[in-house]
Amino acid sequence: MLSMEQKTVDLFLSTGGDKSIPPPLPSDESIKKKAIVEALLFVAGEPVTAVSISKTTGLEEHEIRSLIAELSRDYRERDSGMVIAEIAEGYQMMTNSDFGIWVRKFKNITISSKLSQPSLETLSIIAYKQPITKLEVDQLRGVNSEGAIRTLLERRLVKIVGKKESPGRPFLYGTTREFLQYFGLGSLSDLPPLSESLRDEAA
Repeated sequence: MLSMEQKTVDLFLSTGGDKSIPPPLPSDESIKKKAIVEALLFVAGEPVTAVSISKTTGLEEHEIRSLIAELSRDYRERDSGMVIAEIAEGYQMMTNSDFGIWVRKFKNITISSKLSQPSLETLSIIAYKQPITKLEVDQLRGVNSEGAIRTLLERRLVKIVGKKESPGRPFLYGTTREFLQYFGLGSLSDLPPLSESLRDEAA
């Protein structure tokens, strides 16, 4: 029977000594496929799709989704500090919001790191009325929104999505993938519905 060292040498030689070529997936007896998917989600730091995981591992997309569902169930059952959220058409490993107070304390997150009220108002208008120009945002808020929009652009919560076909061709603004991540949304369709009064104001 070949030793583990000999198997490793044989595998290395079979790939021509090229360490850039990943080895074939190990069997479930050595490392579970679920653990591989978990490791990829952990190091990604952003939403990843089943397609991208499939390209890396060679696993079928339906199997990857099943493995992620199992991981999510495992985390819930043991009240883990981690969760897997479906965000921006992908999956992302995140800290459990139940333990947010400890995470914020550890990272020394201060109130100043939060969005200001003007920025939140501006972001809400852009989210529900996009694509929208700065002038249209100003008209809805009743004040100049230049500073708020600049902040949102710097934090990559909004972006320029085009230009309006009107005199001066002003920029049109819309939300970003980071916006979905920031608020834990899967897509814009997950935005809460506007109340009747707010809908009338935004119309």
